[in-house]
Amino acid sequence: MNKKKVLSGVMWRFGERIMAQLVSLIVSIVLARFLLPEDYGSVALVMVFINIANVFIASGLGNSLIQKKDADNVDFSSVFYINIIMSMLIYMVLFFSATYIARFYSMPILCPVLRVLAIRIPISAVNSVQQAYVSKHMMFRLFFWSTLIGTVISGVVGIVAAYTGYGIWALVIQDLMNVCIDTIVLWFTVKWRPDFTYSWKRAKGLISYGWKILVSGLIDTGYNELRNLIIGKLYKSSDLAYYNQGDKYPKLIVVNVNAAISGVLFPVISNIQDNSKKVKNMTRSAIMVSSFVIWPLLIGIGVIAEPLVRLVLTEKWIECVPFMRVFCFTYGLWPIHVANLQAIKAIGRSDLYLKLEVIKKAVGIAALIISVKHGPFVIACSFIVTDILSTIINAFPNRKLLNYKYSEQLKDLLPAFLLSIFMGIVIYPISFFDIPDFLCIVIQILCGGIVYLAGSVFTKQPGLNFIISILKDSKKDNAI
Repeated sequence: MNKKKVLSGVMWRFGERIMAQLVSLIVSIVLARFLLPEDYGSVALVMVFINIANVFIASGLGNSLIQKKDADNVDFSSVFYINIIMSMLIYMVLFFSATYIARFYSMPILCPVLRVLAIRIPISAVNSVQQAYVSKHMMFRLFFWSTLIGTVISGVVGIVAAYTGYGIWALVIQDLMNVCIDTIVLWFTVKWRPDFTYSWKRAKGLISYGWKILVSGLIDTGYNELRNLIIGKLYKSSDLAYYNQGDKYPKLIVVNVNAAISGVLFPVISNIQDNSKKVKNMTRSAIMVSSFVIWPLLIGIGVIAEPLVRLVLTEKWIECVPFMRVFCFTYGLWPIHVANLQAIKAIGRSDLYLKLEVIKKAVGIAALIISVKHGPFVIACSFIVTDILSTIINAFPNRKLLNYKYSEQLKDLLPAFLLSIFMGIVIYPISFFDIPDFLCIVIQILCGGIVYLAGSVFTKQPGLNFIISILKDSKKDNAI
């Protein structure tokens, strides 16, 4: 796979994620101003069950199609029919379980919301195979357009619904519209169509790899959503809303940046999986570049969190600020998580991937048991401890597989982290001046950007140097 194709994939994936992030951010800000924290808390509870159910469709077999070097239309068609059948069964389970879930949480609104929102599961069954095909063939330009169109149209519809008084249903409408439009756009732009063929032998081979990724995904998603279930049951729905809103914005940045990198990294490494030296170099590059981009954004959000929330979400959401600052630090460790796991998954070690998930979640559940009695904020803080331990666990196998030690990985991540901390220290005192929130944020962002970029050049940040070298290579390729 040539460098130009990889670069093109990264750029289109970055473009798609940045546009999705920008539009989603605007939509979520507008909706938060119209809707109550309790509305967000109710939808957050419903999304716990939707996200867990969606793992059965989005994980496992889709990854198997990407990882398999010679996957053809028989493989894709077989997975398509398996997904359709599985999604219908899952929808029925959610439909009939909705009454009991609403009763357990003493929130009647959860029943109709869950039954309607669960319609996204069968739609995702189609979309997951489309996305696997696009990733397999490095056609990331199609992701850009489908995501952009879906996010914009669904965002506009959701805002109109919230403005006209639909309340919680505005969030439901927006989410369903998004996945529907994304799937429809890909259906008309991707040439792949399922054949009337099915091979149990092929499916069996894909399942033998994919079931471990599926179980890993279930463990990961179930574990992440467990906090929402517990907070929703033991505390007020508004507490869950503040927890989720504080989590949303740091996560929005990290997930989008890492999705851009890992979305390209997985198929690329799958194609060079037999060359451990090249896999190590790709993994190192992913950690350096994602750290260079993610850390200044997270530290910056942590610094400006309070005036930012007052300005864009209004005073009613101010209680989410402490959560936001905790999650800013927690998500900064994701570059190590993602790069290591993508490498392990791409070289075919789904068994090892599963073992790591079991170990990490055992540690996380222990931390959750200890913290749950002390309130939602302490629960959020427990993430810091578990994420630090998880980076060590994720990195451990690659010490042998890729000869890439944890100490080396920290050296690749620390330069961006330390420079970002310095930037944060420089711009934080600006908030003590008696100036309007908007002006304060603008000054902090401008000063932070100047400090970080100047510091990057002065200290010769490896992430910046790597990006510059890629851009230079791209110019050479275009000139040729």
